[in-house]
Amino acid sequence: MTATRVRVGDPAPDFELPAADGTLVRLSDYRGKAEVVLFFYPRDHTPACTMEACSFRDSHADFQDAGAVVIGVSSDSPDSHRRFADRFRLPYLLLTDADGSLRERYQVARTLGLFPGRVTYLIDRQGIIRHIFSSQLQPWRHVGEALEVLAKLRS
Repeated sequence: MTATRVRVGDPAPDFELPAADGTLVRLSDYRGKAEVVLFFYPRDHTPACTMEACSFRDSHADFQDAGAVVIGVSSDSPDSHRRFADRFRLPYLLLTDADGSLRERYQVARTLGLFPGRVTYLIDRQGIIRHIFSSQLQPWRHVGEALEVLAKLRS
């Protein structure tokens, strides 16, 4: 059975995943409170993923000023996420999707059929997907895309 493609304008699939500190995080926790920038990335401690994670870190204040929270998701363990966040001073949540079920619910495709995809979703305060950006080879563009759409939502 193939899931229906998640599209802009659709309600974002809710989830409950563990953060690096062991707490459970739900998308619904942010409903009515903040936009959510949900970015799926392949692996902690890899060059492109580190570049992407640090780009989100370097723009974290801009996201906060826009009323958004940033959440990164990969299949890495909470311990790996703790080491990654500590090493690169990442100020946002990293969640563990160990079995890939959330990645599947959001239809984050594999690149070349091999590598977990790199996709960013901008979800508004009502839980609606407002933007989807997918680029495995341009990880730095995810931040700019998200900030641009956030600015449009705020104006």
